[in-house]
Amino acid sequence: MNIIVFGATGNTGKRALVQGMKRGHEMTAFVRNAEKLAGQLGQYSAQHVKVIEDDMMDPVSVRKALANQDAAIIAAGHAGQGEEFVRIVDNIISQCELEPSFSGRVWVMGGAGLLDIPYTDLIGNNLPGFPPEYQDHNRNFERLQQTGLDWSMMCPGTMMDPMEHPDPVRLHVTTDILPVPMPEEIREYAEAEIAGHLFSRFQELNVAYDDVVMCMLDHLEPGGAYKRKRVGLAYQSNVSVR
Repeated sequence: MNIIVFGATGNTGKRALVQGMKRGHEMTAFVRNAEKLAGQLGQYSAQHVKVIEDDMMDPVSVRKALANQDAAIIAAGHAGQGEEFVRIVDNIISQCELEPSFSGRVWVMGGAGLLDIPYTDLIGNNLPGFPPEYQDHNRNFERLQQTGLDWSMMCPGTMMDPMEHPDPVRLHVTTDILPVPMPEEIREYAEAEIAGHLFSRFQELNVAYDDVVMCMLDHLEPGGAYKRKRVGLAYQSNVSVR
């Protein structure tokens, strides 16, 4: 497939490029700093990636880059950028909508706070104590809900370098809901109590960057199981507990 990665020098984007190349995809990196990308990938890998060095806020450049692409991974920006982050995502989504030769398959990075909390009608980002900048993820999600594109939103917890596990584990993937079990009585909690419960369990949502990227690359075909879904990830033990 032809895959373009926006924000390809970030922790997620650069891994998407490398893993995509290993799978035989034709990878395009849209970056602000091509020299930085070359330093990260090494000379050999950099030669096997089409690199576009331009401004992700420029509609013409973004739309041109999307021509004849089968999928786009939007790993650009972060919630700490505030309005700029929202504008970057909105511009890329808008150009995906406008470019007729783009297939329409999009992965966008979000966060675990966007996922539904079991037994409630709440998401973490709207609870007291959650950083206000996380509301920018909410705005990006709302933008996706308005588009006809074939999108998925990756919503991991804290992403880390490769993780070692004392016991065999498997990656548990959910759609729209937190991937860790919650007590049914949480429906009786006040919002501040729910927030406290989530804060105490955030470590269960830690996941390796590479596993996040593999999940996205495993689901690039249009009309798949994660179409127009938020996707959560967590590790679960393969060993039965007695």
